[in-house]
Amino acid sequence: MVSPSSLPLSVVIVAKNEARTLPRCLASVQGWVAETVVALNDTTDDSAAVAQALGAKVHHVAWQGYRDTKNAALALASHPWVLSLDADEEASPALHDALTAFFARPDHDQFAGARFPRKVWFIDRWITHGDWYPDLSLRLLQRGRARWGGDAIVHEKVECDGPVATLTGDLHHYSFPTLASHVAKINPFADLFVRQQQDKGGRFSLFAAIFRPFWRFFRAYVLKLGFLDGFPGFYIAWATAFGAFVRYSRLHELENRRDPKP
Repeated sequence: MVSPSSLPLSVVIVAKNEARTLPRCLASVQGWVAETVVALNDTTDDSAAVAQALGAKVHHVAWQGYRDTKNAALALASHPWVLSLDADEEASPALHDALTAFFARPDHDQFAGARFPRKVWFIDRWITHGDWYPDLSLRLLQRGRARWGGDAIVHEKVECDGPVATLTGDLHHYSFPTLASHVAKINPFADLFVRQQQDKGGRFSLFAAIFRPFWRFFRAYVLKLGFLDGFPGFYIAWATAFGAFVRYSRLHELENRRDPKP
C-alpha cells in the first residue's frame, strides 16, 4: 500500500544476479517512493526473491543492450516520474531530502528531468575529487519527456525534451568492492571501445595513444584535485590513464595483428 507521504515516483532498477547488492539499494528508497520496479535479465541467483521480499515488483526483461533494456524497464513504471538506479547504488538521506524539496516545488512538472552528484566508495573512503566526483548523473526522468538514448552498446545517457534541474544530495555508488574488481573492468571496457570505433570507422592514432593517457592522469590528479583523495585518488588517476592506453593499444592490435609465419 502506498503511503500518502510517498513521493509520486517509481524507482526502476535493471539488474542481473544482484542478490547481494539489491537489499542496500532497495532499503535506501523503501517507505518514501510510490513504487519500486526491478527488471531482471538472465538472472540465476535469488535476486527475484530478495526484491519481492523488500516490496519491489519484479519483471523479467530480455537483455537488449544497455540503452534498449533500460528503456524497456522504464516502460514498466506506472508513475510519470521515474528514479533510475543501479543495484550497486543507494539514495543517500541528503538525496531523499533534495527529491522531496524538488517535488514540493510548484514548477517541478516544467522539468523533463533532474540530475545530482554521484559519489563512489573506493577502498577506504568516499571519493570527492578527480574524474569520479561530482559525476552529475541525470537519473530522475519525467516519462514522455525523457528516455535513454546515446550509444546502444555502452555509455547510454538520458535524453530530455525540456529543461533539467540540478539537485544537491549524493547518489552513493558502490561500484568496486575491491581494487581487483576495478582492474577486471579494464578489458571489458576496452572491448566496447573497440566495437564503437569499428562501428564509426575510427582508426588507431599514435598521438591519441600517447597524449590521452597523459591528459587523463593530469586532469584527474592535478586539475580536478585527485591528490586530495590520498592513495585511492592516485590509483584512480593512474588506472584511468592506463585504461585509456589499453583501449588505444587494443585498437592498434586489431589493425596490425598478424599470425606468425611458419
